[in-house]
Amino acid sequence: MKKTLAIILALVVLVAAFAGCGKKDENVITVGASSTPHAEILEQVKDVLKEQGYTLDIVVYDDYVLPNTALEQGDLDANYFQHTPYLNSFNESNGTHLASAALIHYEPFGLYGNGVDAVSAIPAGATILVPADDSNETRALLLLQQEGLITLPADASVDKGVTTLDIVDSKGYNVVEIQAEAVPAQLKNSDKGTVAVINGNYAIAAGLKVADALAIEDASGNAAQTYANIIAVKQGNENSDKIKALIDALKTDAVKKFIEDKYAGAVVAIF
Repeated sequence: MKKTLAIILALVVLVAAFAGCGKKDENVITVGASSTPHAEILEQVKDVLKEQGYTLDIVVYDDYVLPNTALEQGDLDANYFQHTPYLNSFNESNGTHLASAALIHYEPFGLYGNGVDAVSAIPAGATILVPADDSNETRALLLLQQEGLITLPADASVDKGVTTLDIVDSKGYNVVEIQAEAVPAQLKNSDKGTVAVINGNYAIAAGLKVADALAIEDASGNAAQTYANIIAVKQGNENSDKIKALIDALKTDAVKKFIEDKYAGAVVAIF
């Protein structure tokens, strides 16, 4: 009898141990982020969250797919790298259930050149590199149209979306789609005269400055709100204690000043 009781108690302890292994630590906030500027901004709130009893664990990703996959699977509490149009496109394409919990900052898209110092100096027949994913390609093509480099359909818009196949007139330029993270390196290694539309975070990581861009998005309209980088979470977790603590820590004057001082216009706080 004693032997049987001992075995039962051992099994209870073992089951409890396995149950504990699968339980996430409620005092740890795990956030996936691009290295620049997202992870750098998150670093600024570690101490604030620590004072509230939370440990902020930042997981750095170098692409736009894995942080959403990890969030959907529950490996992350949140991620911080994307804007809402990209999130919506990702949900639609992948059957995921992610949502925006807060708008944090805006990164103006820039047009950068290899050996070109003005839009008017872009040579005839030049290659123009643009990011290939749905929402960012639309954004890049709208910037090219803004600068008179291509013509798009009259009803082209962020909501409708456009690709290079929709270009009505390329005006002799060779518009090439490549993965967003590869655009800066491709531009650097390209022929003189090549230009590229580059996402703000990848431009920063490549050492490019907004002041050196041939053109940037016109943010006088709704671009900042449309393309604001967000704290994304699994649907239903928008108001969890962890996420509210994270957002409150980010939306402070101290973080806003850090963004202004660090990025000199390449990143703009919108809270």
